[in-house]
Amino acid sequence: MTQWQDRKAIGERHEQKVADALRARGWTVQNCGQGTYAPAIQQALVRTTSALRWFPDLIAARAGQLVTIDAKDRMPSSTTDRYALSNAALIAGLQFTAAHAPTPLYYVFGDLKVLTPVEVLHYTDHAQPGTGSYRLIHTRRAHHFDDVFGRFTIQAA
Repeated sequence: MTQWQDRKAIGERHEQKVADALRARGWTVQNCGQGTYAPAIQQALVRTTSALRWFPDLIAARAGQLVTIDAKDRMPSSTTDRYALSNAALIAGLQFTAAHAPTPLYYVFGDLKVLTPVEVLHYTDHAQPGTGSYRLIHTRRAHHFDDVFGRFTIQAA
């Protein structure tokens, strides 16, 4: 397996974990973005700087509310209490947010904590954009999944 295929498999497991967590809270969830494209398109997106590369992974609705999710697993550092988000992903997220307002975009990290692109920009505005390809955000800045998407609900049979 290639490094890209390994990352893709990890990402797909995380997307499923997030989708399951949303469904458990009463959301209707649909896959979108790279995971829904043919393998040739997915491989081409890896080599482009198009914002399509960072299109949200999931779209969800509940009680007339619509949200989009970009699932970001393996983003908390294994040795620090920070998330790492690429500048390219952040810029695409900000563009998506602006183009599709008022539909929010949420980053859901591997620990099921949540941030928006605007929050990532705000919390890392002290970092100079040219100093690296990633933004590092302290995990304490993130919101709990339940606070954003609601609490787990027991579905009646």
